[in-house]
Amino acid sequence: MAYTLSSATDGQTRGVGPKHCVTRVELSVTAASLLDRDVASKSDPFCVLFHEVDGNWAELGRTETAVNNLNPVFGVKFQVDYHFEEVQKLRFALFDEDKCATQLYEHDFLGEYICTLGVIVSNKKLHRPLVLANGKPAGKGSITITAQELSDNRIITLTLSGRKLDKKVEFECINPKKQKKKKNYKNSGVIILKSCKITRDYTFLDYILGGCQLMFTVGIDFTASNGNPLEPSSLHYINPLGSNEYLAAILAVGQIIQDYDTDKMFPALGFGAQLPPDWKVSHEFAINFNPTNPFCSGVEGIAQAYSACLPHIRFYGPTNFAPIINHVARFAAQALQQEKAAQYFTLLIITDGVISDMDETRHSIVQASKLPMSIIIIGVGNADFAAMEFLDGDASVLRSNTGEEALRDIVQFVPFRDFRNAPKETLAKSVLAELPQQVTQYFKQRNLPPTNTAPE
Repeated sequence: MAYTLSSATDGQTRGVGPKHCVTRVELSVTAASLLDRDVASKSDPFCVLFHEVDGNWAELGRTETAVNNLNPVFGVKFQVDYHFEEVQKLRFALFDEDKCATQLYEHDFLGEYICTLGVIVSNKKLHRPLVLANGKPAGKGSITITAQELSDNRIITLTLSGRKLDKKVEFECINPKKQKKKKNYKNSGVIILKSCKITRDYTFLDYILGGCQLMFTVGIDFTASNGNPLEPSSLHYINPLGSNEYLAAILAVGQIIQDYDTDKMFPALGFGAQLPPDWKVSHEFAINFNPTNPFCSGVEGIAQAYSACLPHIRFYGPTNFAPIINHVARFAAQALQQEKAAQYFTLLIITDGVISDMDETRHSIVQASKLPMSIIIIGVGNADFAAMEFLDGDASVLRSNTGEEALRDIVQFVPFRDFRNAPKETLAKSVLAELPQQVTQYFKQRNLPPTNTAPE
C-alpha cells in the first residue's frame, strides 16, 4: 500500500487550473565594472527594482549598499510573483549612494537594464550591459540576474505494510474511543513504514528554468471569406492605425511566447490562398515566400511578413486546418527523441470561419496529443465558431472520426470578439491560461525531468 504526500508550500493547488502557473520567483543581482562616481573612493552602489504598472514604473524593492565596490554581489534578493500569461516588465536601476540624498533621483545614476520577467526565467541566468538614461552604454558596466523558483515541490512517497519487518519504523494505530473505554487497550494494530522516497513534482517554471524552449508557430487564414484586404470591411484590412484583428492576435500571444525561445525565430505559415506565379491553392505556405526558411525574427518580424504578403496572394479556400497542424506535428515528433524536457511546440491558428476538413483536423489533433505540442485557435470576425468549441475539448474528450481519444486536451479556443473592448492583455491571459498545465502534463506523462536536473 503506497501513499503520496505533497510537501508543496507555495500556496498553489497543483495541477488545477491556471493558478498552477502562478508562483514566486527570487531574483539575485550582481554587477561588474560599474562607473566610479566618487572622487576619493569608489562608488557605493545599490540596486532598485521597478515593475511597470499602467505605463509607469513602481518600485518593488532595493538591495543593500555595497560600500566602495564597483563589482557588487548583492545579498538582498528580490521576490516577484510570476505570471506566465502576462508581460511583466522589470527595470533594474543602479545608483551610487549619496548619504545626504533623501530622494532616489538625488543619488548618482550608474546605469539600468530593462527586460521582462519571462526573458529572465527562460535564461535562468541573464548577463547584460547597463545603459544610461540616454541609451548609451554605462561604460563597461554590466548586470547579472539569476532566477530561482520559491517553492517546495517535493513529493514524499511512503510505502506501508501490515506485516512486521526488521529494521522498519513502526507506528501504533490508536483508536481514542477504545482507548478511553478499555483499560487494557494497547492499540488497534501497527503501521510499519517500509520505505520513504522523496521525488520532485516539477512545475512549469521548473521546466522553463531548466532550459525548456517553447517553439512558436503562427498559422494564418487567407480564405476568401475574410474579404478583399483592400476594403475596410475585410478582416485582413489594415486600418490607419496599422492594425487589424489578425495582427492584434499575433502580437497579443507572440509578445509573451517569444520570451521563451532564445533565438526568437518563428515560422509563420498561411493557408487557403492561391500563390504566384502559378496561382495554385496552398494550405501550408511560408508567408515570407521562402519555403526553406519560413522563420521570422520575433513577433514584429511575423507582423511585417504578414503585412508584406497580403498584396501578393489571392484569397481562396477551403478552410483546412489539418495540413498546418501536421506541419508542426512533424517537428514535434522529432522531439520525441529527447530524454529531458528540452522543447515544446505551440501552434497559434488565427481563422475567420468554419473548418472544411473537420474529420482530418480531429485526427490530426488526436495524433498531436501524443506529442510535445499545444494548439491555440483564435477566431476573428463574427462567424459561428461552434466547431472550434468542439475541438477545444473542455466539455468532452475529443475523438477522431475512427473513435480514437485524444491523450490530452491540447486545444484552447478563444473568439476575438469577446475581447474587442477589453484591455489587450486580457486576450493573452485567456488564450495562454491552459498552456503551462499542458506543458507539465506532457512531460510528467513521459517522465521527463527538466534538462539541467540530475536523475532522482
